Amino acid sequence: MTRNYEKEYANYHSSPKQKARRAARNKARRQMVKAGRASIGDGKDVAHLDNNPLNNNSGNLRMSNQTPKENVFNRHN
Repeated sequence: MTRNYEKEYANYHSSPKQKARRAARNKARRQMVKAGRASIGDGKDVAHLDNNPLNNNSGNLRMSNQTPKENVFNRHN
């Protein structure tokens, strides 16, 4: 069975809730770069300690090694 990316985007990625969560994750990364805790192309991810991407308080963010793609779906609820 092939993956229908257009349908996936229409049903999930384009929803206002997911757009806000994606924007918050991108903002967290920019904050870490600005604070000097990350650099562009460093191969690291910004991890939210409380698993809430909308909570970008500096105490809630840490840098972590990238997770292999097969494990990404296991770490998010």
